[in-house]
Amino acid sequence: MKSHYQAVVIGGGVVGTSVLYHLAKFGWKDVCLIERSVLTAGSSWHAAGGIHALNADPNIASLQAYTIDLLSEIEEESGQNIGLHMTGGITLAGTPDRWEWLQSAYRTFQSIGIDDCRLIGPEEAKELCPIMSTDGILGGMWADREGYIDTTGTVHAYAGAAKKHGAEVIEHNRVLELNQTGDGWEVVTEKGTIHTEHVVNAAGLWAKQVGRMAGIELPVSPLNHHYLISDTIPELEELDFEVPMTVDLEGFTYMRQDQKGILLGIYEIDHEHWNMDGAPWDYGFELQQEDPDRIEKELILGFERYPALQEVGVKTWVNGAFTFSPDGNPLVGPVRGKPGYWCACAVMAGFLQGGGVGKSLAEWMIHGEPEADVFGMDVARYGDFAENKQFIKETTGQFYTRRFVMTYPNEQLPAGRPMKMAPAYSDMTAAGCQWGASWGLEVPLYFAPTPDFEEKPSLKRSNAHEIVAAECKNVRENVGLLDISGFSRFEVSGAGCEAWLDHVMASKLPAPGHARLAPMLSPEGRMKGDLTVFNWGNGTYWIMGSYYLRDWHMRWFHDYMGDDVMVKDISDAMVGFSLAGPNSRKVLEKLTDGDIAALPFMGCGAFDIGLHKVKIGRLSVAGELGYEIHCPAVHHIALRKLLLEAGADLGIGEYGFNALLSLRLEKSFGIWSAEFTQAYTAAQTGMDRWIAWDKDDFVGKDAALQEHDGNGPAQQLVTLHVAAEDADASGYEPIWKDGKRVGFVTSGGYGHTMDMSLAMAMVDSDLAMEGTELTVHIVGVERKCTIIAPSPYDPQGQAMRG
Repeated sequence: MKSHYQAVVIGGGVVGTSVLYHLAKFGWKDVCLIERSVLTAGSSWHAAGGIHALNADPNIASLQAYTIDLLSEIEEESGQNIGLHMTGGITLAGTPDRWEWLQSAYRTFQSIGIDDCRLIGPEEAKELCPIMSTDGILGGMWADREGYIDTTGTVHAYAGAAKKHGAEVIEHNRVLELNQTGDGWEVVTEKGTIHTEHVVNAAGLWAKQVGRMAGIELPVSPLNHHYLISDTIPELEELDFEVPMTVDLEGFTYMRQDQKGILLGIYEIDHEHWNMDGAPWDYGFELQQEDPDRIEKELILGFERYPALQEVGVKTWVNGAFTFSPDGNPLVGPVRGKPGYWCACAVMAGFLQGGGVGKSLAEWMIHGEPEADVFGMDVARYGDFAENKQFIKETTGQFYTRRFVMTYPNEQLPAGRPMKMAPAYSDMTAAGCQWGASWGLEVPLYFAPTPDFEEKPSLKRSNAHEIVAAECKNVRENVGLLDISGFSRFEVSGAGCEAWLDHVMASKLPAPGHARLAPMLSPEGRMKGDLTVFNWGNGTYWIMGSYYLRDWHMRWFHDYMGDDVMVKDISDAMVGFSLAGPNSRKVLEKLTDGDIAALPFMGCGAFDIGLHKVKIGRLSVAGELGYEIHCPAVHHIALRKLLLEAGADLGIGEYGFNALLSLRLEKSFGIWSAEFTQAYTAAQTGMDRWIAWDKDDFVGKDAALQEHDGNGPAQQLVTLHVAAEDADASGYEPIWKDGKRVGFVTSGGYGHTMDMSLAMAMVDSDLAMEGTELTVHIVGVERKCTIIAPSPYDPQGQAMRG
């Protein structure tokens, strides 16, 4: 062991060895891995080792596909047998909704290029897996690239391949302390102290403690997970092939062959946390005592699905812990305020996702940005609110329990809620507000007409469809009031704030008293934000964006921080409301002696509204005459009452974000995580029209210019009119032209004003013209669709500017 390395990886499981391998492979040779015991002495040794390319998050699915491709490479590079069995796999559906969902998921996988799967009936499922009972099965999805590996062999293959690239593996050496220095980190271990520029927390069951060593409270928790391995099954002995990996979603089980028996794993409803503060340091190759009583219901379902289990014994029980995050996805990436500290933890499916995690993190560390859009596993998708132990317990438990439970797109899950509420939450609830959650904050979805209304979970249009329609109608014809506490607000000040903003934003800066849409780019020219910048005219600016990106954006601001500039997150201190509709100005004119009528479109300024000093911007995501009113949180309750009273004779009505999503689709306004992501460039999304090409310099200018001056993007954002019936597009549905996949939906819904199903989509550029006829799968059913001109409602924007 040396006294200095460029990077130190803590943790000798599949994730740590993958990170080490990729760092060394991509060029960082002066790297080491430190393991407190021996390789695999955590979760890795007892994992079931299943692999498959399918995942509900398309970006994660792509990284899983990368991992599968990588396995044979590391086996060859290292010379270590990984015991790869590519058996194929079946996912079963046993209810009509699940079968419909599976058909829809099949089309989503086609959208992201996973073409080696197909839908099958119960008869074919039985042929592929003869030991399975197909009672109650409506259908399934077959995937070619599913199987399992030898977990211990795979970890040693990653490590062996890493060492051949020059990396070092140090076992039997626990990390005792981490101390931040001026140029990196001091890693204090049992065998001495190491100085390094970069530390990677890949500590698995010990990730919580390794986070705390750096003053970080990570939202992770271990939960126990059962599987059993049966004795030899005679029916398997008679087969000349291995049965496929099989997931029985209604039975809460997964199954694979193990020699001439089977491994049956269970995601039980009655979950069990284990050592939430992290595993004991001397824990390693132990297991917890099996608890068949706790998993009795799921065991019965498993034994019914595979009747042969009823005739043989159980050879081995495994009840071991894995770490989970609140949404089940990994925690990967740099931690704001801790330069050189990187996370690669909470990878509960390590052998499935470990390769993709290692690749992405190594690219991030070496090149400054991963190739793929990895926000779904970015540690910055959580904030301080997620450090709460009860929140972690509720959300990780909910994820585990619902691992195989169907979640509907309109379903609101209860764990960790309510936590953060806008001040007028109680009054809005009394008015019928139905709530969703964004980054721990309750946000309004719609207002139910009766106290006993209950929205039914559905893959199609729900029973709230007409409620949302009425809210849209009122915004278009009268005036709607929307709580906009659920947006981020950053205050930018200091002598250098204008120069800094001009550097990080690709647009021109707004003049005093004005606001401007501002794309923010990475050095590679990819999107980092679709933001709005306000110039209040007093030397202070605001940046507004998506509430759930607060930590992610603040980390980016810090990474590119300039001199004499201060960026302050005021998102919870300043809240507010939006007024939108033809009567919105009339409401304000009743309440202020300021010249609100003189405020131009995209203008902003300070006004008195009754007793309240507020900041107002004249803009509207709804595409109507509109005003965003920002107030200190202590004014929120009274301001709402005042606005409702003033608008009572003007038809004012409260509405929620479900209606806003419909209204914005009719204007072809994109949103982050759908039309705008860090996987896309400004030219792809149309945001390049806001770029100030004549500026001297800004982050991403060279890459954006290269695309601007070249042949343009391969795909472009378009608006679609979909011939849908009882369901609308939501995202990632494949788009076809003459049987060829030519794009995918970014988001969709129903345009209540236009009375049509709408979608926004990325489509091959040579087809991205008005009138092109295509087809798209909606909840698994192919529908006709046509590219239409942007902004089907009020294409000239007269309502907004009027």
